[in-house]
Amino acid sequence: MVGDAWGPGAGWLLGRLGQIIGLDDDPFGFRPGDSLVAELHRRRPGLRFGKTQLVLDALIVAICAQKVTGREAANALRGLHRMFSDPAPGPNLRLTLPPDPSRIAAAPYYAFHELHLEKRRADVLRTVASHAEQIEELALSTPEMAADRLRRIAGIGMWSVAETLAVSHGDPDQVPVGDFHIKHLVVHHLTGKDRGTDEEMLELLEPYRPHRGRVIRLLHPLGHAPKFGPRTTPRDITRL
Repeated sequence: MVGDAWGPGAGWLLGRLGQIIGLDDDPFGFRPGDSLVAELHRRRPGLRFGKTQLVLDALIVAICAQKVTGREAANALRGLHRMFSDPAPGPNLRLTLPPDPSRIAAAPYYAFHELHLEKRRADVLRTVASHAEQIEELALSTPEMAADRLRRIAGIGMWSVAETLAVSHGDPDQVPVGDFHIKHLVVHHLTGKDRGTDEEMLELLEPYRPHRGRVIRLLHPLGHAPKFGPRTTPRDITRL
């Protein structure tokens, strides 16, 4: 395995390159009983959960995606990088560092409005950024302990915790309860029903613990369940 890195964090990054790309993730104990899941697992032997150990970075991404469409989340994240990030070292002139938490914490609410972030998400971002050091320390905690600490923060629920720890801790058991699509995806492909609930999803995934998140990733390429009713319309926060 060969990698290149630049700047003060180069040694840290290269020393963890294997775990970041998922080499520490061991699905050996994953023995799915469902024939569909077993076949998907056989077809994708290289599916791995990477572990970044960057809890705040993953949490910021999750907050940007709370209760909005993918396009809205991408706009918000680009805005944060544009206003609060510095250029990354190295030859890629378009690459930026993660948003600086100290600058996020110090920024007034109205600075976020033009970044496609309404007051609720902006306030949560400022809160977590003001506790950046304590949140980053959770990288050394188990996923269970980290989840308990994160859920104590106002505005951080089960969905945000799952999205964060799947990335920062490489935890293959995280389930994004409250997601608009995932419950339907799981229920549809495991039962044939068109729609499902979070409760049904959790019941279906329980036998796969501690690989529930792995099952969800295996099912993703099959596509979403049949769609009914109007889709969520993206909002332009800057026009509100």
